[in-house]
Amino acid sequence: MKCFYLSGQRTFNNRGCEAIVRSTVDMLTAQFGEVEVLVPTTDAARDSVQWPEATKRGVRFVRAYQPLQGRYWVQLQRLPFRSLQGASWPFPMPGWLRQDLAGVDAVLAVGGDNYSLDYRIPSPVMAVDRFAMDMGKPVILWGGSVGPFDQVPGLVAPMTQHLSRMRHVAARESVSYGYLTEKLGLRNVIQTADPAFLLAAEPVDLEAFWPRGDGRVLGLNVSDLIERYRRPGQDLRSEVADFIRHVVTAHGMGVLLVPHVNPPRTANDFSGDSAYMAPMLAQLADLGDTVKMMPQQFNAAQTKYVIGKLSFFIGARTHATIAALSSGVPTISIAYSVKARGINRDLFGSEDMVLQTPDVSAATLGVALARLLHDESPLRSTLARRVGELQMMARSATAHISEQLAS
Repeated sequence: MKCFYLSGQRTFNNRGCEAIVRSTVDMLTAQFGEVEVLVPTTDAARDSVQWPEATKRGVRFVRAYQPLQGRYWVQLQRLPFRSLQGASWPFPMPGWLRQDLAGVDAVLAVGGDNYSLDYRIPSPVMAVDRFAMDMGKPVILWGGSVGPFDQVPGLVAPMTQHLSRMRHVAARESVSYGYLTEKLGLRNVIQTADPAFLLAAEPVDLEAFWPRGDGRVLGLNVSDLIERYRRPGQDLRSEVADFIRHVVTAHGMGVLLVPHVNPPRTANDFSGDSAYMAPMLAQLADLGDTVKMMPQQFNAAQTKYVIGKLSFFIGARTHATIAALSSGVPTISIAYSVKARGINRDLFGSEDMVLQTPDVSAATLGVALARLLHDESPLRSTLARRVGELQMMARSATAHISEQLAS
């Protein structure tokens, strides 16, 4: 029985991380039969509740490496000194992590965009993968977006050397693939698709929260994450609320707010995306049941089922849009990094369905919805054809793992 460790994973609070893990476990099982998959977590009890079938699927939740001093080190690396930007992880790795890694056949570096600068210099993530490589374990960057790292010049050379040590880098979209092969000159890169394109949906009862309207429902996801990419002085939530009012009054549609990053709490105990969008819901209370919010306690598979029942979707969280796209729902991606651009290029051959985060306003969202309405039929046809091709591409990436383990 093969055993795998999913580095870079820490919590299922982000349904996108959960979607990657669930789909990866299914893909490994399809390729190798019975497997054991070590999934790092900061709260095994909570993640187990979110995925109660995990143990039956071969998953064993293990302790995630999240040292307190790492926060200070990453802050220090933000200083404009090349020696700091590219410095190796200076802290000793714990014995318990060595024990977890000792028995695995391979390490899959998951997380989607851990190897980017979307959040911070990924020193802790690199440290675990480097530790595994130093132990002689095959490390594969699995279905992620990578880079660019040009904003931190001192990191480019160390990152290139680090990635070159991996058995292979499976880039989930063409923008990252081009950056890795052309800009960084790496030769161990394959192009695949995000594992979450293969996530199986889990049915839930929609009646309690489904918006009232003319039968069509627009799903909408925004979060505080995109605030950092906005121009100062702009009120994103007011702009989105004005857009929602237009959707209801001008088009007669219902609108469902879809949280995608938050702990699975009760319906009225808002946090994460739910907390960010709750003021918009309150601002639009006069519209009644035409605007609702999906309960935040749903797991990734249940959330995908809900998204798959929508008529259209506009979202900022990458895996919320992947859930929509892989369900055949015409979608506009609000982009703050290369991942949305690359995924859309691979699906549609262009970035026409991408709305850049700094440009988000009631007016631009209105234009985006008009495009969805006008192009609904060709969009659905393209998704029906291309999603299957991307799913096949994702499945084929597991064959590369077999090749690496056999070499």
